[in-house]
Amino acid sequence: MLSTHCKPIPGALLDFWQCDDAGEYDNSGYRLRGHQFSDAAGGYRLETIVPAIYPGRTRHIHVKVQAPSSPVLTTQVYFPGVPENQHDFLFRRELLMALRDDGGTQAGRFDFLLKIG
Repeated sequence: MLSTHCKPIPGALLDFWQCDDAGEYDNSGYRLRGHQFSDAAGGYRLETIVPAIYPGRTRHIHVKVQAPSSPVLTTQVYFPGVPENQHDFLFRRELLMALRDDGGTQAGRFDFLLKIG
C-alpha cells in the first residue's frame, strides 16, 4: 500500500470479498469475505481460493481500500492469462495481479497506490 508519492501507508483498511469456486457469493454470511489493515510498511497478505469464472465476469476479487482519513477506493483485482478478461466489461489491464508459482500454490501481488490527505 503506497501513496502516490511512493510512501508506505500503514493502517490502511482493505476489505475483500469474492465468489467461491462455483461462482457463488455468500450474501448471508462472511464466507470469502474479510478485512485487514496494512502493516507498518504498507504491506498486506490475503490467503484465499481462486474465484470461479461466472457468466459475464472473469476471475476477480473485489476490494475496498481506505487510507486513514481518506476516501474509500472501491475496485477489483484480476488474474493474468485468463481468456475471459477480454470479454468482461469491467476488466482493466492496470488492475492485473502479478502471479508466480510459489511451491505448488499461486502467489499474487498487487500494489495499491492511493492519493491521501
